[in-house]
Amino acid sequence: MIMLSPIAIGYYMDTLQKGRYRKVFGVVESIAFLNALICSALHILGIADYIETLPVAHVILAGSVLIGFITMVCDLKRGYVSEKYTFFSIILAMIAIIAESSLVYFRVSASGIFIGIGMIILLCTNLLKTIKNIQKVESRRQRAELNKRRKQMETMSLQMMRTLSTTIEAKDEYTRGHSYRVAEYAALIAEELGWDKKEIRNLKNAAHLHDIGKIGIPDNILNRPTRLTEEEFQVIKEHTVIGAEILKNITLIDHVKEVARSHHERYDGMGYPDGLKGEEIPLYARVIAIADCYDAMKSRRIYRNPLGDEVIYNEISRNCGSQFDPKIAGVFLKMLNEGRVVIREDGKLADKEDNLLNMEAEIEKFISTVMITMKTQEDSEGFDFLTGLPMRNRGEKLAAQFMQQDSGYLVFLDMDNLKKMNDLYGHKAGDRALKLLGSFLMEYAHHSVVCRLGGDEFLMFVPNVSKEKITEIVTEIQEKFEQSKEKDVAIRCASVSAGICEVNKGDPFEECYSKADKALYYVKQNGKGSFFFYQQMEGEKIVGYGTGKDLTLVSKALSASGDYSGALELDYREFAKIYEYMNSMEKRYKCHCYLVMVTLETEADSVLNIEDIEYALECMEQAIRQKIRKVDVCTRYSSMQYLIILFEPDEKTIPNIMERIFGQYREQCGKKKLLLNYEYMSMTEK
Repeated sequence: MIMLSPIAIGYYMDTLQKGRYRKVFGVVESIAFLNALICSALHILGIADYIETLPVAHVILAGSVLIGFITMVCDLKRGYVSEKYTFFSIILAMIAIIAESSLVYFRVSASGIFIGIGMIILLCTNLLKTIKNIQKVESRRQRAELNKRRKQMETMSLQMMRTLSTTIEAKDEYTRGHSYRVAEYAALIAEELGWDKKEIRNLKNAAHLHDIGKIGIPDNILNRPTRLTEEEFQVIKEHTVIGAEILKNITLIDHVKEVARSHHERYDGMGYPDGLKGEEIPLYARVIAIADCYDAMKSRRIYRNPLGDEVIYNEISRNCGSQFDPKIAGVFLKMLNEGRVVIREDGKLADKEDNLLNMEAEIEKFISTVMITMKTQEDSEGFDFLTGLPMRNRGEKLAAQFMQQDSGYLVFLDMDNLKKMNDLYGHKAGDRALKLLGSFLMEYAHHSVVCRLGGDEFLMFVPNVSKEKITEIVTEIQEKFEQSKEKDVAIRCASVSAGICEVNKGDPFEECYSKADKALYYVKQNGKGSFFFYQQMEGEKIVGYGTGKDLTLVSKALSASGDYSGALELDYREFAKIYEYMNSMEKRYKCHCYLVMVTLETEADSVLNIEDIEYALECMEQAIRQKIRKVDVCTRYSSMQYLIILFEPDEKTIPNIMERIFGQYREQCGKKKLLLNYEYMSMTEK
């Protein structure tokens, strides 16, 4: 056992020290093994006993212990020994071996005790070391698992932020995929500038989120088909500040906050929101600014078609050094010349660096599909409940889209005298008139864009028709409305006016809309109930839209619009003005006028439904119309009362006038359980 101990000690120490002193321990082990063979041979041949040759084994054992001790001290100084308890346990084991070797000369019966103790010490040490190693392995495994989960969480967080940005684009087919394309264009520029893969990847991630602030901008401003007002543009500009605020605590992507805030800064300092100039603008933002502008010009918008390659090239070249960084713009123009600004627009990733990235693209595609479905549902609900026509936002958007594809005519229609109907007969009467006009416009919705702008205004775009055809369509709508309104006395004062603008394919919606509105204004100023072409206004060089242009025409229109008996077309406020005017005339010319109030009341023991009451009121209105003179004035005062101004009647004839009115009422209405009363007074008796 003593002779073989150096072999065990050498092998153990070599394993513990991870082969750093393998050659030294190899020599010791070889000498010990050779000594064991020689001593065994001498003992078998009877030449020398083990006890006689034991001193040599002791020398070899002492040498191995000494070498082990020296190597342990060296490792301890160099910091290779992390567990000092292992070092001390080996020292104790060596002491036990030395004690065992010395004891053999004095007491053989105690042989093995000390080595046993040394082996137990080493066993316990190894057990502790093994447990500690297991703990280290488990700790490393847990750290690896945590790192894996952290990376997954970072990827998911990044994907959620990108998806949040995608939801904005999913609302509008014209901007869908914008962030993806900007990211790819920016990556091409960065690659040309010599950026490493890590920086390019980070740039792409930042570009995906550059417009995330638009989530805080109202949809009616983001998707407006016409030119924005100054106030609306100021709201749009806030998306840079909103985006920076959203991303301020994001640490997954370097420079992402800078990109969101500064991608609309200009190299000449005229950009927003901070007016940064030159290299004050972050490099990432300068790269993305060119990619963003290029994709905006390259993409189709609701108000225009995509710009041509030459136009885009000239625009970027013209703004080199003013809007764009000249160095980056120069690189991009070179790439355009060489035809190297090409990306895949199917949303699939071309690299193979990570399968998880492909999964991200699938998730983004799924979220986009969900958002498109939600937008489709919103569009299906964007209809006017009263008329069944699309609402303003949807209608204007569709009209602008159609105008980019086809020529035609844009028609701006207006319901005349809607306020008067609401004042005289209530809003239900106005609603009936609007619904009636909406039903006629709906007949053309299958091949045209028709919508209600709000209130009494409607818009219609009819593609691919001649001037004669659009004239026929508008005339037919007006004639149908005129015929149908005669069936409802409450809406007889309504009429339809229209302004028409000829549209050539690709004309801006806002400009045509304004021209149609001007043509409508001309109609409203010249008698209402008609239509006019803006191009006709230009041809006739009409200025001021009818203010005194043709007095004969105005007079004729006034006469046509006032074709009735009495003055029942007046609402109460207009009646009050006429009352004051006639009162002044009475004082000046000493004429006598009388104010008469007619009241309809139900009998105390009778109950009439609303239809009977409305019918009775209509009959009373007709009776007054037929029996008073054209110089007299009348209005509906309340739900059951009328006011009449009789111009210079003989006071004695007033009862006869009222009896004629009541007689005509009974003839038309029959015997309804309504009490008819009137009272009058001279307008000078106040």
